[in-house]
Amino acid sequence: MKKRIHLIIKGNVQGVFFRANAKKKAISLGLTGWVRNDPDGTVETVAEGEKSRLDEFKSWCLKGPSSAEVSDVDSETQEATGEFTTFSIRY
Repeated sequence: MKKRIHLIIKGNVQGVFFRANAKKKAISLGLTGWVRNDPDGTVETVAEGEKSRLDEFKSWCLKGPSSAEVSDVDSETQEATGEFTTFSIRY
């Protein structure tokens, strides 16, 4: 059963290749959705897929790439909408 997660990642997460690495991780897990930098310095992502894969993606987001310093992650689980066909970086 597919689910959807909406994450807001806080900390030193912009300018450290967080989006590119999140996209790579999501694609490797077979997830669809998007990731973007928000004006307040956070990174926001929405991902859909199997719950176990979403859990793995969220665990990765709690750490991020080696150059990131994640201080907190706000998380919301929702029902999947099926609106995405790929995982992309939004600008």
